[in-house]
Amino acid sequence: MSVLGRLLRRDSDEVVIETMRRKHVATIMPIERRSYPRPWSTNVFASELELARRGERTYLVARLGAEVIGYAGAMYAVDDAHVTNIAVAPEHRRSGVATRLLAELTWIAIERGCTAQTLEVRVSNTAAQEMYRTFGFVPAGVRQRYYENVEDAIVMWCTDIAGESHAARLRELCPEAVR
Repeated sequence: MSVLGRLLRRDSDEVVIETMRRKHVATIMPIERRSYPRPWSTNVFASELELARRGERTYLVARLGAEVIGYAGAMYAVDDAHVTNIAVAPEHRRSGVATRLLAELTWIAIERGCTAQTLEVRVSNTAAQEMYRTFGFVPAGVRQRYYENVEDAIVMWCTDIAGESHAARLRELCPEAVR
């Protein structure tokens, strides 16, 4: 969508995805604190945004009107994109925001030449695991006591994201994010 089109939709009730900036950190922190037992600090986000500025990361926010309702990030290693986080305000969960954020991150990874994506997800977070499966992620291993040195993480991979079949999957899952 054009810049003009995005500006004209600013006050609409559509979810808008945009690049995370320093100004967003204060608005995502309440979501971060409500989503994770050990939330990242503002300093961690500032450091991640500096890496994003250098092209090593991507961070996005989801906005509904002026309200930031979610965010997601990815880091890059050679031709793999690692999803670092996806979080949505509790009152906006199960409304497609996380799907939209992951679709946008995936399109960006494809544009960067990545061929695979990976992530860790809590064993207890079955809703997130199901969403990742719809994107083609499959379990590849377990990191024991990964979260807070207590809960295991399932390592999930999605291979061949650059193929046409994956692009078709993305278009079906989230037509709003189509590039």
